[in-house]
Amino acid sequence: MTARVTPYLNFGGNAREAMEFYQSVFGGTLDIATFADLHRAESAAQERLVAHSMLKGSAGVILMGSDTPTPEEHKPGGSFSVALGGDEADLTEYWGKLSEGGTVTVPFATSAWGALHGQCIDKFGTAWLLNVTANLTA
Repeated sequence: MTARVTPYLNFGGNAREAMEFYQSVFGGTLDIATFADLHRAESAAQERLVAHSMLKGSAGVILMGSDTPTPEEHKPGGSFSVALGGDEADLTEYWGKLSEGGTVTVPFATSAWGALHGQCIDKFGTAWLLNVTANLTA
């Protein structure tokens, strides 16, 4: 059996903008369905909100996301980070885009364990942890 973990991000009314931003970072295809599309809107205000979205990035990154049905109840952040590992060139590019307009909590630099490592919270409140491991030996 194969298991896969896919982050499912929640937003307070700006899921479409956030997921389109992640598509600009990771490339690939993005599918979006609103509450109206799925006939789940309980009010006119919910119709335009994203009920479900899925980004299949060109390098294998998969993210899903939606708006909370009541955006004012959304609580950004939480006790998690989306971790990305891979080649230096890709992660350096991702870092630049994800950290722009956000908050850098750990600068993207050589870590104590020898990898390039950085942490940030993007402009949509999602915490990211990037770690370049391609050149490390076991």
